[in-house]
Amino acid sequence: QVQLVESGGGLVQAGGSLRLSCAASGTIFGLNYMGWYRQPPGKQRELVARITSVGSTNYADSVKGRFTISRDGAKKTVYLQMNSLKPEDTAVYYCYADGTLYDYWGQGTQVTVSS
Repeated sequence: QVQLVESGGGLVQAGGSLRLSCAASGTIFGLNYMGWYRQPPGKQRELVARITSVGSTNYADSVKGRFTISRDGAKKTVYLQMNSLKPEDTAVYYCYADGTLYDYWGQGTQVTVSS
């Protein structure tokens, strides 16, 4: 059974930094990519960043230059380093894994950026 467990969320002032972690347990068959999505209050969930099985990365325009996604393959962990945070980055952040047969979501971690 696959589980994605996020950590690292919290409250930070604008301009500050946070690092999110997502640890995967179990085996994800045919993993294509892992990524981070977020859902701001009252809005739809959106892709923030993703990293493929070969290390290619993609970012939402709103976070380019501020956020960095990385992974530790041995630990099956994906990280999201978030710098220069803005109040509009406030959201629940979800880890996601795209497998050949199934997709997986973490439970979400709250990130709140105060102005």
